[in-house]
Amino acid sequence: MQIGMSSAEKTCYHCALPVPASAHYPVVIEGESHEMCCRGCQAVAQTIVDNGLIDYYRHRTALPGVGHEVVPEEVQKLALYDHPGIQKSFVRQEGEHTKEASLILEGITCAACIWLNERHLKQLPGVLQVQVNYATHRARITWDDQAIHLSKILEEIQLLGYNAHPFSAERQETLRRKRRAKDLRRIAIAGLSSGQVMMLAVALYAGAAFGMEDSTAALLRYFSLLLTLPVVFYAALPFYQSAWNALLGKRLNMDVPVSLAVIGAFVGSAWATLQGHGVVYYDAITMFSLFLLSSRFLEHGAQEKSVEAAENLLKLAPAMATKVLDGGQHQPVPVLELNEGDTILAKPGESIAADAEVIEGESTVDEALLTGESRPVPKHAGAQVIAGSINLEGPLLLRVTGVGENTVLAGIVRLLDRAVAEKPRLAQLADRVAGHFTVGLLILTVIVGAVWWWLEPAQAFGIMLSVLVVTCPCALSLAAPTAFAAAGSHLLRHGILLTRGHALETLARVNHVVFDKTGTLTYGKPVLQRTITFSDVDEERCLLLAASLEQASEHPLAQSFLSRVAGTDLIAVQEAQNLPGKGVSGSIAGVRYTIGNTALSGLQPTTLPSDLPEGATLVWLCDERRAMAVFALSDGLRPQASELVVQLKAAGVQVTILSGDAADAVAHVAAEAGIESWQAALRPEDKLKALRELQQRGNVVAMVGDGVNDAPVLAGADVSIAMGGGTQVARASSDIVLLTENLLDIQRALQTGHASIAVMRQNFAWAVVYNLLALPFAAVGMIPPWLASIGMSTSSLVVVLNALRLR
Repeated sequence: MQIGMSSAEKTCYHCALPVPASAHYPVVIEGESHEMCCRGCQAVAQTIVDNGLIDYYRHRTALPGVGHEVVPEEVQKLALYDHPGIQKSFVRQEGEHTKEASLILEGITCAACIWLNERHLKQLPGVLQVQVNYATHRARITWDDQAIHLSKILEEIQLLGYNAHPFSAERQETLRRKRRAKDLRRIAIAGLSSGQVMMLAVALYAGAAFGMEDSTAALLRYFSLLLTLPVVFYAALPFYQSAWNALLGKRLNMDVPVSLAVIGAFVGSAWATLQGHGVVYYDAITMFSLFLLSSRFLEHGAQEKSVEAAENLLKLAPAMATKVLDGGQHQPVPVLELNEGDTILAKPGESIAADAEVIEGESTVDEALLTGESRPVPKHAGAQVIAGSINLEGPLLLRVTGVGENTVLAGIVRLLDRAVAEKPRLAQLADRVAGHFTVGLLILTVIVGAVWWWLEPAQAFGIMLSVLVVTCPCALSLAAPTAFAAAGSHLLRHGILLTRGHALETLARVNHVVFDKTGTLTYGKPVLQRTITFSDVDEERCLLLAASLEQASEHPLAQSFLSRVAGTDLIAVQEAQNLPGKGVSGSIAGVRYTIGNTALSGLQPTTLPSDLPEGATLVWLCDERRAMAVFALSDGLRPQASELVVQLKAAGVQVTILSGDAADAVAHVAAEAGIESWQAALRPEDKLKALRELQQRGNVVAMVGDGVNDAPVLAGADVSIAMGGGTQVARASSDIVLLTENLLDIQRALQTGHASIAVMRQNFAWAVVYNLLALPFAAVGMIPPWLASIGMSTSSLVVVLNALRLR
């Protein structure tokens, strides 16, 4: 039985009540437009359509309540976003009650919009963190779900005059295209108007010089007024909106003087036109708007290109996956419906739908867009694959380990968002200077106007207008952000992920690089070369005990033992404890065992044979009273290590190794890599102490590491670099992640840091010099308003184009 379908009486499609004659609340359902009786029904119906639930109208057997009562405006629509099923695609569970959502904010026009949203939302009880990316308009909001629900946060955003919805790369691209089309429409209108107005202005200037009847001049002014109206009331709207939002937030931004200039010039010109005498500035208004809109369009284009690499990451994961059912049947399903533990099939040539573990099959996988590494990576049973990578050769049967916001891909994007949201010190300084400059500009404009009003009142208004326009601090505000965005995009394309805003400017000052050994200078995949036993327990039993204990460790050495023993043979370990920098301890069948370095057990090492592999790492297995066995493991040096050390030394950068490994192993690696300064057998706190000593000597230190025991020292370094294959803790503690694990990228990052700071200084110098040169000429009346608009726009374009050289 179908209820509530449209009829000749124009009843509401949703609740079947009569639609008032004056009402117009349409919703497109299955290609047809249907009228609703109120905004409430419109909001509910649109939500039902958006979520693919149109069958509700076909199968319902009773009508809903009245829309006015059920939905107060659109609050009820927002309440749907609290449903766990809808949140699955864009919300990540961070803790028991803590959630993080990835949203798109519509209506963002400038940095003041970002500030307003962040400040307001952070004041809400239960909102823990808010970060908005100005370049992409993407917001990440973390909240306590017990204290506040997502629907309330979205409602508060709407009350500010903005609109928020779940992030989708495809939807954001659609919004970007719409915004670009709207920007081009505004530019076209400003261009057409300015062209016509300039022709009339030439006639007016010529008439003033060679004679023109007053009635003809008045007619031309009126035509100019009409042609300027679309520019003032449509094309220039973004300037007013940005300025108004800034004033609401009790701030001044660059669009405040811009709006004052446009509105003031128009009001003054309109008054002169109506009075029949005085100077008109229609040509300056239209040209100023045209040039400023064009430069902003190019600026937005540069910003979009700077985040293009990040956006490409988001588009890698496919929308559909082939799910393997229990009976072996294959069923295409949306990726959003996958759960951890599901089995999926990745066919040759397909993008892998989720983070997963290979169950069956062998192939190679292209991870170039993720890591920048063009060489295909071989995959076999037990290997991990990343969502968005491309399966090149054979079919792979996969077990899903992460979907949606819990994938490596989503993690990379979160780190990128964090980097952009955390403004570098230079960018913060530029914002403060631009803010103070705007205040000073307005005060100076009033002073200049007052002086000219006293000297020559007829010239005062035009000169004030020129001063406002020519010194607009657009270039100053763009100097740092454009350079950082371009440099970040360049590094990401080479597999170098910036996760903190300060990383680039700190890299430019680094004069000392500290390396961990295992997993950093070496591959982090030690191979067990030899086992020596010192008790009646045989070698096979010692290896089993060692592997069982190492289940509790994330250290690269652990995999050397686990790979030698079948997972089904491992023994259960009670009270397992991972001691960073030492090893692992735990109880097996009531006996306490330790595996690690000699500092862990405290037992006196047994005399060792002299023929152990050179540079081998020694791992001791001990029970409560004796050393049972020692394992000799060796790890190969990365091929780029020696070349990197040569490059760093040539650049005047000192190099040191701080390792928790034994002295023999560290000395061997240091000799191979050409590093003279090294320390061994360090606990995490010892590494941090050594790092602090280097910093106290005036060094700016970059730390490179990959393991859990590196997290404290990574956090303590001036700038920290984590290997892409390292632990989650190490990556979370670092400022830069090397996705390719190519050590030479460290030198690339240092060079890019130096280049970006150089470009920023050039941009700042240009912005300051331009304003210092232009201001006096404008103040004495040598720069007319139309020329001032060209100068201001050119200044901004120079800054943007200079920054794009970093790409």
